[in-house]
Amino acid sequence: MFYTIGEVSKKYNLPLSTLRYYDNEGLIPNLEKDAKGNRKFSENNLEALKVIECLKKSGLEIKEIKKFMEWTQEGNKSFTKRKNLFLERKKIVEQEIEQLNRVLNMLKFKCWYYDEAIKYNDEEKVKNIKLEEMPKEIKKAYENTL
Repeated sequence: MFYTIGEVSKKYNLPLSTLRYYDNEGLIPNLEKDAKGNRKFSENNLEALKVIECLKKSGLEIKEIKKFMEWTQEGNKSFTKRKNLFLERKKIVEQEIEQLNRVLNMLKFKCWYYDEAIKYNDEEKVKNIKLEEMPKEIKKAYENTL
């Protein structure tokens, strides 16, 4: 089964221009075209797009993604290089998630803080609440902020 560029655009919420760019950059291996030159995306092409988007969202630049896609064409001999790339990206994403969780904890704390300030109509009262007097979840969030 093949998909048109429009179908793929809708399915993955990607602009047509992005899909064309990926093709023009050679990122989508073995992308077929019909007699009129229209792109025909196979299931394998869709899997490649998922990997491309994953790597892009993990912070890789297009030239690095292109290198990865070239490695996929090398077959078995590039397994280790490909795995190492994913291990590296995984570590970076985990670090970003950890940092974002600290940010989220501060946001949770501040939402509680201002809820309390609004409730008492007194920010000083909230400032004077000791850590051990805070709700357990808020205390935990505060202790795990930046």
